[in-house]
Amino acid sequence: MKAGKQNKTEAAYEDSVLKPAMQAGEILWYRFEGVKLRLADNTFYTPDYAVMRADGAIEVHEVKGHWMDDARVKIKVAAEQYPFRFIAVKPLPKKRGGGWETEVFS
Repeated sequence: MKAGKQNKTEAAYEDSVLKPAMQAGEILWYRFEGVKLRLADNTFYTPDYAVMRADGAIEVHEVKGHWMDDARVKIKVAAEQYPFRFIAVKPLPKKRGGGWETEVFS
């Protein structure tokens, strides 16, 4: 996808998780592709969502339909370098109850 444009999975995550959490007061702010993290010279990671929780903690949310090896490496490297909570989510099939499978990197 072009930078700044959500795919269907990212849009579904925003609609089903982030917007309701914001309405419930669980998060104060989020932004799609709102931060760009430097991992090394000429190597950057732009997470899908930067999220500020109600307690002020910053989280990074990565939404994946499936993982490519380089994406998994980048989120692991970023989690080692930055003091944020890194969360990866992927949709669960309806036959498994739907919703989102979550993996936390720290």
